[in-house]
Amino acid sequence: MSSPAIRKVVVIGLDGLEPSVVEAMLAQGSLPNLARLAGDEGVARVATTAPAQTPVAWSTFATGVNPGGHGVFDFLRRDPKTYRIDSGLNHYEQKNPLLPPRAVNQRRGTTVWDLLSAAGLPSTILRCPCSYPPDRLRGSLLAGMGVPDLRGGFGTSTYYTAETDVAARESENVVALVDDGQTPVATHLIGPRNPKTRADFRVDLQLVREPETGVLTIRSAGEPRELRVREGEWSDWLKIKFKLGPLQSAHGIARFLLIRRDPTIVLYASPVNFDPAAPLFPISAPPEFARRLADDVGKFHTAGFVEDHNGLINERISEEQFLAQCEDAWRERRAMMEHELGRFDSGLFYCLFDTPDRVQHMLWRFREPEHPANRGRPANPVLAGAIEDHYRRGDEVVGQVLDHVDDRTLLIVLSDHGFSSFQRQFHLNSWLLREGLLTLKPGLVPGHGAGEFLQGIDWERTQAYAMGLSGLFLNLQGREGRGIVRPEDAAALRQAIAEKLSGARDDERGRVAVRSARPRDQVYAGPHVDEAPDVIVDYAPGHRISWSSSMGGVAEGSLHEDNVKKWSGDHCIDPAATPGVLFMNRPFRREGASLVDLAPTILDALGTDKGPLMEGRTLRP
Repeated sequence: MSSPAIRKVVVIGLDGLEPSVVEAMLAQGSLPNLARLAGDEGVARVATTAPAQTPVAWSTFATGVNPGGHGVFDFLRRDPKTYRIDSGLNHYEQKNPLLPPRAVNQRRGTTVWDLLSAAGLPSTILRCPCSYPPDRLRGSLLAGMGVPDLRGGFGTSTYYTAETDVAARESENVVALVDDGQTPVATHLIGPRNPKTRADFRVDLQLVREPETGVLTIRSAGEPRELRVREGEWSDWLKIKFKLGPLQSAHGIARFLLIRRDPTIVLYASPVNFDPAAPLFPISAPPEFARRLADDVGKFHTAGFVEDHNGLINERISEEQFLAQCEDAWRERRAMMEHELGRFDSGLFYCLFDTPDRVQHMLWRFREPEHPANRGRPANPVLAGAIEDHYRRGDEVVGQVLDHVDDRTLLIVLSDHGFSSFQRQFHLNSWLLREGLLTLKPGLVPGHGAGEFLQGIDWERTQAYAMGLSGLFLNLQGREGRGIVRPEDAAALRQAIAEKLSGARDDERGRVAVRSARPRDQVYAGPHVDEAPDVIVDYAPGHRISWSSSMGGVAEGSLHEDNVKKWSGDHCIDPAATPGVLFMNRPFRREGASLVDLAPTILDALGTDKGPLMEGRTLRP
């Protein structure tokens, strides 16, 4: 007897699950729900995108096309006319000064939920990257990675201290407190910038010590008016309103961590998220969906980066406090997933859990005693097992979902890429400088003096430059504002750079740092290839582009440098070395499975033709 027709497809994304870790944990019996899905077949690997980055990969999942078809190539992009570095996920346009700005999604292409909507089938999409601003669809969508904080960044926190000479670190504001250790402290929470004056909009706060040891009350005009914060613990949400003008306000929510109360206060404030009940820009479709969801499950993080990795990188919060905040992220996402699954009876359901990716970025070093980021730090067996703990949490999510699966449900569980160590940085712009392809302005030398954001480059004498995590660009005439490479010479120069970079060695470690480099026309196809890096660089596991080069800087010294940051794991390497994992509750074609195949598979399961531009093919037999 044939199986009944599939009525609903449920897709659970567990971002960044590494196949080798999953396989080891399955062998140990630590992932019982994934083991049910794997059966006797084991883990299937799914080919990721070039580059293997979350926004790129999930955009390919959603559209069934390579990055040349959807236009997302990196977290960052540059305006070739001005060389200005900006977000690669979305941007804002204001064509008329009398009209408010609007958000524009950098991801193009036709999504699987677009096609399902056209066929009259509903979708529920929770936190898919590159879905901001939200797509219109038949159903509901809550945008994910790409939603900014209230200041327009990926996550801008605030550090409050009475200590002097404390400088702001990455994506951070520092607010100086005047604190005598006894009387209430007057301070403020920083909101969005005034686009005309560039000054910050603020909300006043008062910090009051309670008689109970280690407890502080934050008084404000927000909700609640008095918010208790206990030393070492994250607070509940504070709902605040920033007055922008006579008829306009920006509504946000923030949480606080009291690091120390005495003798003087040290306080940490999370990035100010859009209030899901009243976001500055729409973050859901229909627009009221975010508010309804918050009413039903409680306030939740809305910014694209939920887990506060910058607070840990900047050493403002501890690993334990970072993990406590990650636990809150799991709780929020599971609550919204359970709520929406309970209402879901047909079509496509998608929910992404980002937290495994963030935890691996920050804690991979504890798996490797020799990792440069561990120098001077004692071993911590609890933190060494934190990554596996989060894989088990992902398995619990799968068990929760299985309760909603019947014989007319196709369940797909997958990660968009795997994971690896990040021990060594490669200074790509410094390599271009040594090769005579990049020149600094007169009087500048590599290092801090050369600046970041491409500021130190002499464009009249530069043929190629790097920014972002995936490759490098030619300084092309007619495309770049001050380009010098003639269009007729571009193809040969791309090929020459790719050949020279391929096999580049890290002699200090005695191994290859760059497995290969490829001209973009060997990697991408589609209407947006012209926006891609000219040369794609595939790093060997353990290596990655340097922090400096990714932000358009030119470092001094060796081409290779230890990565001593707490961001110690990564996946921006050769895509062949970092596939994702794929599980289904039905038989499927395992050999050669790729992210481009998932959208056609979902459409096929629901009896809908795939889009005319989709490159993949169904994985169903």
